[in-house]
Amino acid sequence: MIRVLIADDHPVVRQGLRTFLDLQGDLDVVGEAADGAEAVALVETLAPDVLLLDLKMPVLDGLGALLLLGERGLSPRVLVLTSVSDREDVAPAIRAGAAGFLYKDIEPAALVHAIRAVHGGQVLLAPEAAEAMLSLSGPFPATPEDRRVASLTEREREVLALIASGRSNREIARRLTVAEKTVKTHVSNVLMKLGVQDRTQAALYAVRNGLA
Repeated sequence: MIRVLIADDHPVVRQGLRTFLDLQGDLDVVGEAADGAEAVALVETLAPDVLLLDLKMPVLDGLGALLLLGERGLSPRVLVLTSVSDREDVAPAIRAGAAGFLYKDIEPAALVHAIRAVHGGQVLLAPEAAEAMLSLSGPFPATPEDRRVASLTEREREVLALIASGRSNREIARRLTVAEKTVKTHVSNVLMKLGVQDRTQAALYAVRNGLA
C-alpha cells in the first residue's frame, strides 16, 4: 500500500481526493492537513510515502512546508497539486525537494498514475511546469561539453537518460539487465559527478544538456 497524506486548505478538495483515492486498491489516505505546518507535523507522526501538497495555504504555505521538511530530514515523496498557474512557483518547489508538480485540472486517473510514479522514484512535471523549469537560467550549464558531462561513463550516461525519462531504479535495472544495487551505485555516481542533490535535478540537467 502507498500511504498518502493530503495537504490542502479546502475541506471539499480534501474530501474529494480522499473519496477517490480510497477507491484505489493500492492507495491508503492516512491523514489530511489544512495548512503547511499541520502537514509537516503529520508527516512526522504518520510517515506517509507520498504527500499531496497544495502551495497556497494559511499558516505555512506549501513551499514553506517543503523547506521545513528538508530541514527536519523528513523525506516523503512530495507531489505538488495546485491551482496556481504562476510559472515562478515551479522552480522553488522543485528545488526545495518536490518530486512532481501538477495542476488541479488533472484527470483523476492521471493523478493516481502520478502518485504511483513519484512513489516509484520518478520525477513528474506537468508540461507547463516542465517548460517553466527549462526556460530558467538555473545553476546547470547549457552545453553538453561541460566537464561534468564529460566525466560520466557511457553506462552512467545511459542511467542519466533513463532517469530523465522517468524510470525508477527497478525499471532501469530491467532495461540494462543489471542488479538494482548496481543501478543505485550508478545513480549515486551520476549525482556526485554532476554536483546535483537528487534525481529531479539530474533529470533537469539531462534535459537542458541534450542528454535525455
